Amino acid sequence: MARTKRKVNPLRPQPTAAPQAKEFQTAAYIRLSIEDSGKPGSDTIEGQRNLILAYIERQSDLRLVEVYCDNGHTGTNFNRPDFERMMEDVRRGKIDCIVVKDLSRFGRNYHETSNYLLRIFPFLGVRFVAVNDNFDTETAVETEYGLVMPLKNIINDTYSRDISRKISSAIETKERRGEFIGVYAPYGYSKSEGDRHKLVPNPETAPIIREIFALRLQGLGYTGIARLLNGRGVPSPGAYLYQCGLSKQEKYRDTIWAAWNIKEILRDEVYLGHLFQGKRTNVAYKQVRKERNAPADEWRVFRNAHEPLIDEETFAAAQRISAENRRVYEESLGKADDLKTPSLFRGLVFCGDCSKALVRRHVYNRRQDGRIYYYNYLCVTSVKKAGACTPKNLKETKLVEVVEATIHCHLEAVAELERRSLQVWDEKTVARRMSIERQMAEEERRLSRNMTLLEGLYAQLVDGVIERDEYLSMKEHYQAEYLKAKGRYDALNREAQDLLRCGPANPMFEACRPFYQVESLTEDLIQALITKITVYDGSRLDIQLVYQDEFLRVASFLEGVSGA
Repeated sequence: MARTKRKVNPLRPQPTAAPQAKEFQTAAYIRLSIEDSGKPGSDTIEGQRNLILAYIERQSDLRLVEVYCDNGHTGTNFNRPDFERMMEDVRRGKIDCIVVKDLSRFGRNYHETSNYLLRIFPFLGVRFVAVNDNFDTETAVETEYGLVMPLKNIINDTYSRDISRKISSAIETKERRGEFIGVYAPYGYSKSEGDRHKLVPNPETAPIIREIFALRLQGLGYTGIARLLNGRGVPSPGAYLYQCGLSKQEKYRDTIWAAWNIKEILRDEVYLGHLFQGKRTNVAYKQVRKERNAPADEWRVFRNAHEPLIDEETFAAAQRISAENRRVYEESLGKADDLKTPSLFRGLVFCGDCSKALVRRHVYNRRQDGRIYYYNYLCVTSVKKAGACTPKNLKETKLVEVVEATIHCHLEAVAELERRSLQVWDEKTVARRMSIERQMAEEERRLSRNMTLLEGLYAQLVDGVIERDEYLSMKEHYQAEYLKAKGRYDALNREAQDLLRCGPANPMFEACRPFYQVESLTEDLIQALITKITVYDGSRLDIQLVYQDEFLRVASFLEGVSGA
């Protein structure tokens, strides 16, 4: 059969001089499942970086924009901080090419990896290169690697499943033999140089453990012990790991002792020489939440596994003190219920010096003239360690007084602003709103047309209607036109939203309206209108309102339209 006449496409490029080769704005993406400890080898962060950067340098059409690195993140899902940051840069147009060492570094989940390579990246116009796999989406369609790539993804995915099962089985076997398999030894112990699965007393921290138990037997509480250790400058468990170089995580650098540290140590039977492992366990491969607290009957217990730091009598005495304190506390519950008041400022009050949340503490006394019960807000940093922060001791009655005056003034101002908005809204804005709606409808039609043309290009390429170079040229054109229309539509939409927000439907008006007639503070009122309360020395307060910026914006808009 004779070939039919080819369709004429109005966008078919006319013969011109050879176009200049495109320069790709390139991201180098690096991933390692276990946090890089600096050990030598090819599959390290530094090894991947060197390989990728050398490859990019050899390619004349690649220009390195940024290196993205997820150190210590699994490849079985894409919930990784630097990967998400890279994809955000892709969506903003900063990146249009991604280079990785191999497909397994990009991801080991077959379905998600294939979705990125076969759907998401082509739609966004992103080139993808896996150096060691010789895979490049610019040439994959024309070589056998376009067929090999899905198979390699399946292999990577299967490998992760298999290795996960084998590792779990091996760990459980070691735990049942009494071998310690934790990343870090418990505070007070070190891993033996001769056998890394055996714990031995740490000469630096073991005396601290013994002192903690001795102080407990003397009657000190958890907070009192923590405060004493912090005052002497004794490194907390996290700070000790950082100082010794066992952990490189900056969050541990300046951690101090807290009451929960002391509580955990005092009830941990590891200091009796016993191992209790498997308390937290992986549920299954690729679960969204991978860990769970295992019930006690699933723990792997091995007694007399190492040298104890505390004798049975001392440990039992510490448990009796904790049990007695808990009993006294539970008996005291309810004695002053008739005097208690709800917390109105939950999660809103912070220290102006250390930025930590202030804690609400009650004071209850019995006196000859009756009972008194009131609340103070204290800086927990200064409570834990003297001198670590300036003490804050703000009475809740003072806080209520200042916040009440601030909110009432704010509500009066918002009510007046809403009244002014109603006077000018319809008269001044209706014409502009109708113009914006017409322009948005036109841009929507352009978006729909370009998307339809873009989606039909591939079918024309497969049917032989257009050649590959024509396909690429027209695809680039339609994508550019689509993005232009999308930019104009988004700008118009933002303007429409700005107009809407300056009218009666403004969220500030809707949030404040139910409280115009409220005379006393309630938790709902405070949580709706206040975002943060910062306390400085001398009980000086800085109250941040949820809608303070919105108030200024609407007031400025109304002044503008009133003068127009």
